[in-house]
Amino acid sequence: MSNPPGEYYTDERWQNWLGRIREEDIDAEDEDSARLLLNLQDDTAIAVAKIITDYDDGELDEETALSEIEDIEAIVLSEVEFDNEEKAMLVDGVQTSLMCVFYAAEEFIAGGPADEGTIEEYVQAAADAEAEEDMDAALGYCVQAGTLIIDGAEMNLEMAEELDFGFVAEWVNGLDSLQTAMSDPEVVEEEEESDE
Repeated sequence: MSNPPGEYYTDERWQNWLGRIREEDIDAEDEDSARLLLNLQDDTAIAVAKIITDYDDGELDEETALSEIEDIEAIVLSEVEFDNEEKAMLVDGVQTSLMCVFYAAEEFIAGGPADEGTIEEYVQAAADAEAEEDMDAALGYCVQAGTLIIDGAEMNLEMAEELDFGFVAEWVNGLDSLQTAMSDPEVVEEEEESDE
């Protein structure tokens, strides 16, 4: 069973979100701004969750599922140009968070969930690796935590709040969006104009 290209996510959809961020006054401390950025992140995580679900249901084979995720990854992780430096930094933060979502999904589809350990143990190991500036290991541990979330394990969000600001905190923020998306893969409506 083949799916039409762009069924899960399109460049146009990503550009619509970026357009809204360009148009609006964005302030990381402002609730509406924070919600817009979170919706942008959740919307992408939901697309990834739908691919994983269709893969689990046998509607996509491994190769197609990985290809679909790579397509979204190419759209979302491409360099974004903003005149406003703060907006550029905030979108970069969303991209950083989503990087872990993509890698966790790819790891899950290609290799299944981590064999041992808990989400908390992997996140702690990631934080320890980040403290030692071993970012490859830190990302790897976060990805393993992500495969467990996809497999149905629950991440304790209080643990996430205790992390020092840095890459691991950003990646865990992405895993939080992934956890929400896996439990409730409903599309985030773009408030003014839905492109559904």
